[in-house]
Amino acid sequence: MKVLIVGSGIAGASAAYYLAKQNIEVVIADKEHPGKATSAGAGIVCPWGPSERGKDWYELAKRGAAFYPSLIADLQKEGEMEFGYKKTGALYVSSIREELDRVQNELESNKKEAPEVGEISRLNNQEARKQFPPLNDTVEAVFVSGGARVDGRLLQKALLRAAQKHGAKLISGEAVLLREGNRITGGSVNGEAILADAVLVAAGAWAPALLEPLGIRLNVEPQRGQIVHIKLTGEDTADWPVIIPESSHYMLAFDDSRVVAGATRETGSGFDYRKTAGGIHEVLSEALKVAPGLSAGVLEDIRIGFRPMGPDALPLLGEVEPYKGLVLATGLGPSGLAMGPYIGKLAADIATGKPVDIDLELYNPLR
Repeated sequence: MKVLIVGSGIAGASAAYYLAKQNIEVVIADKEHPGKATSAGAGIVCPWGPSERGKDWYELAKRGAAFYPSLIADLQKEGEMEFGYKKTGALYVSSIREELDRVQNELESNKKEAPEVGEISRLNNQEARKQFPPLNDTVEAVFVSGGARVDGRLLQKALLRAAQKHGAKLISGEAVLLREGNRITGGSVNGEAILADAVLVAAGAWAPALLEPLGIRLNVEPQRGQIVHIKLTGEDTADWPVIIPESSHYMLAFDDSRVVAGATRETGSGFDYRKTAGGIHEVLSEALKVAPGLSAGVLEDIRIGFRPMGPDALPLLGEVEPYKGLVLATGLGPSGLAMGPYIGKLAADIATGKPVDIDLELYNPLR
């Protein structure tokens, strides 16, 4: 069997690895668009707290978090040691104790079916600042040991390297899908026809343009996210936990004295690849409100990513009617790195005709 994957973001890279590992011939086609969500993203794997995204989203996010340990074990067996994932724990922070009560109750409830939540503990301000020193002097926290963070670029590269070790081929160029009647037969990349038994489209916010010539109008649009990287020279940030405040403006730290503060959610942005004063002001204002100790840090990088936003909180996943041999995996929105590897594995199974243990109708690509 041969599968053409269009898009090498986190879902496409995961699908490529799990397909190639089964000795399936895999070709990955990708065009270097500025603003790829995976490249910009810094992911938080901690879906167990309160969320307004609903039980169907939570079920998928829970499975996405539970999938990470086996994924990392697989990559380590392949000799991959730079994969950008680390279980640092997470701090839900607030200055309102009733809000922390609500968070703790939700975590305790969800732990019954998700043991990967780990230990849950309440921290006063001094204890919270010991774990994440830049925090202000008013917040307290709920610590959850199962929380983790992901560097999207490193994980994507590790998955692609592992896929290539199993024979996958990666080519740079824009794909145009090929069809005979209602069967998708492959794609044309840089003028070369690549025939395949199945085509898996994991092209993020660019998927609608790819499928439009087939008469398919995907309900997906780009949402710009601006994310700021702050260097804290001399600080050992390797084990600092993820920070989840009441707003959507998270923070997480990496091994190289770097803290990432995210992120704007600019609906209606289109593919406007600009770093804006307003966007950066929003991110820094929210970050410094919670962690004023970051104010002396150096602005090292500002990244832009276009999240593929579907009609609701759920991804678009499954076969695309009325065509045969066409599978879609996109619309992960702000949850790309949290559930992308799991979604990629599901998409690989769908492309090869294997059963999956989720109700695909919930994630119908044409909804």
